[in-house]
Amino acid sequence: MRSIRAAAVGAVTMSLALAASACGGGSSGGGSNDSPKELTYWASNQGASVEVDKKVLQPELDKFEKETGIKVKLEVVPWSDLLNRILTATTSGQGPDILNIGNTWSASLQATGALLPWDAKNFDKIGGKDRFVESALGSTGVEGQDPAAVPLYSMAYALYYNKQMFADAGVTKPPATWDELVETGKKISGDGKWALGAEGSNLSNNIHQVFVLGKQHGADFFTADGKPDFTSDGAVAAVKQYVDLMAKDKVIAPGNAEYAQNQSLSDFAKGKTAMVLWQTASATFKTMGMEEDEWGVAPAPVASGTPGAGQATNSMVAGINMAVFKNTDNVDGATTFVKFMTSDAEQKILNEAYGSIPPVKAAQSDPAFNTQATAVLRETLATSAAALPQVPDESQFETAVGTAVKELFADAAAGRAVTAESVKEKLAKAQQQMPTK
Repeated sequence: MRSIRAAAVGAVTMSLALAASACGGGSSGGGSNDSPKELTYWASNQGASVEVDKKVLQPELDKFEKETGIKVKLEVVPWSDLLNRILTATTSGQGPDILNIGNTWSASLQATGALLPWDAKNFDKIGGKDRFVESALGSTGVEGQDPAAVPLYSMAYALYYNKQMFADAGVTKPPATWDELVETGKKISGDGKWALGAEGSNLSNNIHQVFVLGKQHGADFFTADGKPDFTSDGAVAAVKQYVDLMAKDKVIAPGNAEYAQNQSLSDFAKGKTAMVLWQTASATFKTMGMEEDEWGVAPAPVASGTPGAGQATNSMVAGINMAVFKNTDNVDGATTFVKFMTSDAEQKILNEAYGSIPPVKAAQSDPAFNTQATAVLRETLATSAAALPQVPDESQFETAVGTAVKELFADAAAGRAVTAESVKEKLAKAQQQMPTK
């Protein structure tokens, strides 16, 4: 998942517990080819704005129409609305033929029964499952079941830093550990400038950060059999460490507690903030007027040592998957469109435009994805990223724990104490909100 993954799902999230009627323009059964000359497509907002996405995607959709005779009606849906829109569609029966989903939602949406399963037969229609990188396939649904979606864009978190702000503060290299980040941050913060940007009201971004810190503290937030485990010592330590960057360490501005719409990237581009932890930010920085030589990128921090597996994990496996609603009225056209969007040529075009990494092996090897902007991301995905739990309750986890972190940031911004006890209390409340089996 990427960017403004606010996912303000509220009560609608509970619809995941219901048996969903599949969506699309066709019948309520297993799909049809009643409308073979058109498709509707909900794309996720990958660029700096919805308008930027339309400029990237529309030429490719026009190309697809010219090749196949199938017209694709595009709607780019902001991340703050996307999950709500999808969940409403799974229960109302009114939705698109094809849509993008955050890869962390795959298992939750799979549980609704509304999405076309990508079994061996369907994968064969798009060139085979072995075309895709294994780490990307790991976030397409519950292990042991046919995937609910196909990888489209792969991403990882990295630490982006402003070279001039570092030089002005006498900092010669990016921090590799959290202690170094705090030490560096204290040299930079002051006179209206801050060290690190955050999106404290962005529920999913909160989850991404505390999940990674949880791995570094030996916690997963779910037990091996998929039950919530939000109040373990490691989970509490992870959430407290993240919020303490504002509450105790004072390297994140209090105003960031209200950020949820990429404001931290804007602050970075304007020279107000020296660092930001983000997924594939290079294209957005360019749109915001930054030159590539103004910023650098380094692996996200670890507790000590160097990034790797286990407690040296420094990113979740981020990305966007493409799914097809089961009862689409253009099954053949939908799978043809997925084949087009995941072709080697389109993968290079689209991922280069967004600064992301192709999940398709042949496209990923292109030199375009071994630049300053992408080399760290590729290495992170290959060696030190972990997939969020692929459990049906994952989206409720994002809402419940993401909200708890949001509330703790609000406490920090207001000067209220953030203690291990207050963190555990918030996480216990979040766990109580999870569905009971």
